[in-house]
Amino acid sequence: MAQGYFRYLLPHHAPEGEDLVYVPYWRFKGMVFSCLPSGIQTRFLDVSRQAVPSPFFPASVGLRSQAMKLHFVSPDAKGWFIKPTLPFRRVMDTFLTRFNRGMPGPILHQCHIGESLSLIYAPFYIGKKIIDAVLNQPVSAELDETFELNQFSGGTVDWRIRFMPTLCPNCGWDMQGRRDALILYCKNCESMWQALKQGMTRVNVAHMPGDEDENTVYLPFWRIKADVVGMAFNNFADLAKVANLPKVVQPGWNRLPLHFWGPAFKVRPHSFLRLTRQITLAQPRDHLVPQAPKGAMHSVNLPISESIESLKLNLAGIIRPNKAVEAHIAEIQVTPRRYLLVYLPFAVHHHDLIQTTFNVAINRKQLSLAGNL
Repeated sequence: MAQGYFRYLLPHHAPEGEDLVYVPYWRFKGMVFSCLPSGIQTRFLDVSRQAVPSPFFPASVGLRSQAMKLHFVSPDAKGWFIKPTLPFRRVMDTFLTRFNRGMPGPILHQCHIGESLSLIYAPFYIGKKIIDAVLNQPVSAELDETFELNQFSGGTVDWRIRFMPTLCPNCGWDMQGRRDALILYCKNCESMWQALKQGMTRVNVAHMPGDEDENTVYLPFWRIKADVVGMAFNNFADLAKVANLPKVVQPGWNRLPLHFWGPAFKVRPHSFLRLTRQITLAQPRDHLVPQAPKGAMHSVNLPISESIESLKLNLAGIIRPNKAVEAHIAEIQVTPRRYLLVYLPFAVHHHDLIQTTFNVAINRKQLSLAGNL
């Protein structure tokens, strides 16, 4: 799960004599994949819920977290910030219980990909009534003696955003990356780096050569070597049998290594599932160059932890026939061992990006709008 962060909605001008209070809400944003006997169901969720239980405030912030501009909480934010008391896991269980209630069958496996967790503070004015400080409208009747603001612990803001210089740790050059990039690129020494709490960590990278011109863009994928327990899935011969590929197993296939593949960029749930399956079945292995490509590269905005989360889901999408998933998925365990960031070349067409070697396509418009996921 992506690291949490704190944001708040700006209030209107405070009515005279009323206190400004910020109420915390947990926000979950991400893709949910549910493996059912009939197949894999996908859905994107962007929901919020009170982080402190109270009947006096709204249960969620509704569409505001999606439609309104949010500001990072900083020490200059005025008002009383109530401390959250409900753990996110408990709130997440509420989300999933409501979401899973309408499933057309038992859930064999479920995972959350591309998820981010944040804490959103919504402003309210406290006087004779509780007033929504965004709409300047009351959300309660006149308060009586049962409401006491001091029943909520909290205080003023005492935290701030921490910045990290984007200078290459190897050569000191300025690194490049879009606003949503998780991996930064140094053109000078051709290295790639990921920002972690302890600092910059170098990322191993490779690419499959393509035409490095304006008609080619390189999309990033995570290639993961993993151990599978519960079924034979260790080499390319096993993949051909498990996926029931229309191929005759050839001598030597049992010596070809097998890797899981997954997008290292955000895309809609259905496309994420399709790309994961198509590239894993294709097993790109020929002529991988152990360095970043020279051409245009799409940002890495989905971390390796999310691709690891999808390993069992990836396997469930490959197994044929579907009834075999129901019979074996519960006993299967997938343990990642090592990973590599690999860029694959896609030809730029009018509507799609197409990987001609493996006949894989993705809609350009869908990719450009994926930043909202």
